[in-house]
Amino acid sequence: MLDDYFRQYGLIAIFTAFAVAVPTGMMVVSYVLSVIGIRPNKPSAIKQSIYECGFGTLSGTWNRFNFRFYTFALIFVIFDVEVIFLFPWAASFGVLSKEFGAFIFFEMVIFIGILLLGWLYAWRKGALEWN
Repeated sequence: MLDDYFRQYGLIAIFTAFAVAVPTGMMVVSYVLSVIGIRPNKPSAIKQSIYECGFGTLSGTWNRFNFRFYTFALIFVIFDVEVIFLFPWAASFGVLSKEFGAFIFFEMVIFIGILLLGWLYAWRKGALEWN
């Protein structure tokens, strides 16, 4: 049994080695090909310019970005992840309630309550308003 336990860590080590080796290898190969001259490096004003969907830029490179878009996107992701957790729970609630009883229901009530508190906090702070 202990052998299987350490074998799992061996698999994690192999995957970690691949996760480090593949991007590092790509960067090394790219650098070597640029030194050899196979990968061209011909900068020009057009290649260095900003590209926005085929149209000319309306302003400089550093625009002011409204932070509300970022906040709204994060709130959307949080509630989208809630649905990802809520749907499988609801689909298997009958089987889970037979095995775990009321515990599984109250666990989800607490989860939804925490998300409801977060939604109320965002609403009170005005994160959901555009004016």
